[in-house]
Amino acid sequence: MPLFVPSELARLLAETPELSRAFLVGGCVRDALLGLAVKDFDVEVFGVGYEALTKALRRWGRVDFVGQSFGVAKLTTGSGLAYDFAIPRRDRKVAQGHKGFAVEFDAGITPQEAASRRDFTINALMYDPRCGEVLDFFNGQADLRARVLRHTSDAFVEDPLRVLRGMQFAARFNLSVAPETIALCRSIKASFSELAVERVGDEWWKWAAKSTVPSVGLRFLADTEWLEHFPEVAALRGTVQNPEWHPEGDVFTHTAHCCDALVKLPEWQGAEEESRVAWMLAVLAHDFGKPAVTHEALRDGRMRIVSPGHEEGGVEPALRFLGRIHVPHAIRDRVPPLVANHLAHLQPVSDRAVRRLAKRLEPETIAGLCIIVTADHNGRPPKPPCVPEGVQRLLAKAEELRVKDSAPKPILQGRHLVAAGLKPGREFKALLHEAFEAQLEGKFADLDGAEAWLRRRLA
Repeated sequence: MPLFVPSELARLLAETPELSRAFLVGGCVRDALLGLAVKDFDVEVFGVGYEALTKALRRWGRVDFVGQSFGVAKLTTGSGLAYDFAIPRRDRKVAQGHKGFAVEFDAGITPQEAASRRDFTINALMYDPRCGEVLDFFNGQADLRARVLRHTSDAFVEDPLRVLRGMQFAARFNLSVAPETIALCRSIKASFSELAVERVGDEWWKWAAKSTVPSVGLRFLADTEWLEHFPEVAALRGTVQNPEWHPEGDVFTHTAHCCDALVKLPEWQGAEEESRVAWMLAVLAHDFGKPAVTHEALRDGRMRIVSPGHEEGGVEPALRFLGRIHVPHAIRDRVPPLVANHLAHLQPVSDRAVRRLAKRLEPETIAGLCIIVTADHNGRPPKPPCVPEGVQRLLAKAEELRVKDSAPKPILQGRHLVAAGLKPGREFKALLHEAFEAQLEGKFADLDGAEAWLRRRLA
């Protein structure tokens, strides 16, 4: 079946003799067959050396080397579009670690040999733009139609990162995983230590940003036993909950449902990537404090399962997990306050409480918190999903106080103290802190009120 190829790329392939044996490969073929928009086009070129390829590509634009050892040249054309051109290679595992490969480029490698080195059958598909034919050596199209994730060959075990790639692919495309692939992944779980933390973080980022059914990825980690490499998540399994409030099961089951509920919220779907990642990781971590504090206690005359203080108790394990998967500091700063305050909607909604909540959440917002709370609330099937009343009240009050999307900013500044006749000094900081506390308490709400408060304070 013909797949869409940008006219510029089609012309480039047709008019460059060195690209007579070039094929579109990997994700662009997979996504096109799924009917998804294709943003990145990767091309694999056979029968041409690296130097000849780059010389030919320079006729069309700027060529940057992703790494000569990887045989990848990035072409940026005059129109500003970029394409990756790769030379097929043979990799031999010669040492532990993601750098422990001997790479050999061979112009005689066939497309089938090259495809056999790819991780999953759905990623081993090639497309010949000259005749409009999909090259499918490992039944990848059948697996794609059946929504099955299956490893391509035994070469899979040479790069253990492929297990984490399987996690995010399964979650992105809602794939069931072939039993033989589960078994193979389980057999190499000890090789996790070979992976660079940055590469681990890349796969978690894709899971958090792109999943359509995140729980599928989490259960894949559980089935392959790779969940044990992320102990903060693994500890959720078997941590019981009050069945009246959580009929769905243990904390791991609840968390998986919450992640699935999050991706259905229009606020998550419409957010930029960094916020989607921050909110997904916050939902994943929101009950990390439960395993340490969950117990049975007498409540209202009968024994109940309770988890007192699990909100604040979840901050430290959340930080450990975020460090373990190497998230950027911009994300690491946003997740803990969401974890620590995910039950704030159950508290009385007063002006003072909402202003202080907005401040505690920085750099996150009350709007972001309400997304987390709604996902938490909706992760309890068969209870029907909805926006909790506490969330509605909290959002309304935050909107009224104009703190829904940002924390209150201090009204009284140092320049106002100078204008009042004070000289800059160490006492400025304490006085400004006192003024901001008064502002949060509601003692003033504008500059006139702040200056009146200052006059009374100085008097």
